Amino acid sequence: MTQNINSLGPKEANFLSTFSSQGKKIFTSKEARSFWGAASYTANVLDRLKTKGWLQRLEPGTYMIIPLEAGPERAWSESSLVIAPHLIQPATIAYWSALHYWHMTEQIPQTVFVQSTRRKHHREKEILGIPFRFVTVVDSKFFNVTKRTLHGKPIYVTDREKTIVDAADRPDLSGGIAQLAQALRTARNELSWEKLDGVLGRWPTKTPYKRIGYLVESMQLPLPEKKQRLSRWREAISAGISALEPGRKQDEGHIITRWGIRINIEETWLSAGGEQ
Repeated sequence: MTQNINSLGPKEANFLSTFSSQGKKIFTSKEARSFWGAASYTANVLDRLKTKGWLQRLEPGTYMIIPLEAGPERAWSESSLVIAPHLIQPATIAYWSALHYWHMTEQIPQTVFVQSTRRKHHREKEILGIPFRFVTVVDSKFFNVTKRTLHGKPIYVTDREKTIVDAADRPDLSGGIAQLAQALRTARNELSWEKLDGVLGRWPTKTPYKRIGYLVESMQLPLPEKKQRLSRWREAISAGISALEPGRKQDEGHIITRWGIRINIEETWLSAGGEQ
């Protein structure tokens, strides 16, 4: 739809410029009512602006202003990381998306993974052509969320250490165990291992100890106080056997008893890295 500034009425133009100048480029219907008044009238205006190509509806009741520089066809896409907290609250970028944000993996996920303690009606949703995956976790797994800025706008992402533990807890949401291995190799000098110990200690299950411990030991990664740290991790693991790669054949592969891990995938990728 070809539009230009002349498609706006004076009050519509004032509304868009006012909200943009106030940093409300993504806003709710309730916020818009503070400008327009009655709910029904506000709904009609927002629908009209959407039809004209000046608004994009992200969710029912949540809109994004499409700026003039988007061009005559009104094509525009805000960063998916900026959009995420407007889709559900509380929310944080997590799993594979967080691994990529912290430059711990070279693989770019095609889906934006959003973690929350709330359950969203549709677990997967496409917005502005971007697939989002909403992952519900218990309260005890929702912490170490850090606020960052992207192009001057706030985003929320799990910190490096929590991202590693999330990936160990749910490799299936993080590109697989090979991505976790790459992240450990890539970020070992940026990680606070004391902080990672704290995240593991707060975790309600013990499987992350097993996967991280096994990978660190197998790849011979240099860590501060490595011998003592691995010993503490082994003491913390729970009984039972966990698959190294969840979702694969759970009853095949040899077992590493010291870590309670079943190696149910090929391990050729473990040869990279090691002591330096």
